[in-house]
Amino acid sequence: MSRIVALLGAECTGKSTLAEALAARFSAGLVTEYLREWCDTHGRTPQQHEQAHIAAEQARRIDAAAQAHRLVFCDTTPLITALCSQHYFHDDSLLAGAVDFQRGCDLTLLCAPDLPWQPDGIQRDGPAVRAAFDARLRQALAAHDLPWVDIAGQDDMRLQQAISVLQRPSSK
Repeated sequence: MSRIVALLGAECTGKSTLAEALAARFSAGLVTEYLREWCDTHGRTPQQHEQAHIAAEQARRIDAAAQAHRLVFCDTTPLITALCSQHYFHDDSLLAGAVDFQRGCDLTLLCAPDLPWQPDGIQRDGPAVRAAFDARLRQALAAHDLPWVDIAGQDDMRLQQAISVLQRPSSK
């Protein structure tokens, strides 16, 4: 049985860096953010009708990694895609499935928006959007009674916080 650790957060909150560091530290599986790959391949951000595919592919990759590894770190889950679909397209259609998927994660690490914001080309909208999305994410987690652990500070501090949480006995 695999343990799935989801790293969630708004744009530019260190999810990728932390997920990679944790996977290396624990010799674990790593599922990168499919949206980033999709945007790089297509040279644009997705349209509304493409959101379901992105969420489904992220979930498929997490499930596949869970079959291959005892511990998997996920640089985002379908929940982020669902909330992006709400934010950009006022579309709630992906939320219920994304919440159900999130319930299957053993641990959610929520990366705080306290790192300096940096543009990365196609995907990032700015510090104001990051703050609004962080609030939306926290509200969604709380509204659906999805537990999380806040991770904040610079890279080394984030890594140490996450390691400490991972070394605690699991409730699942």
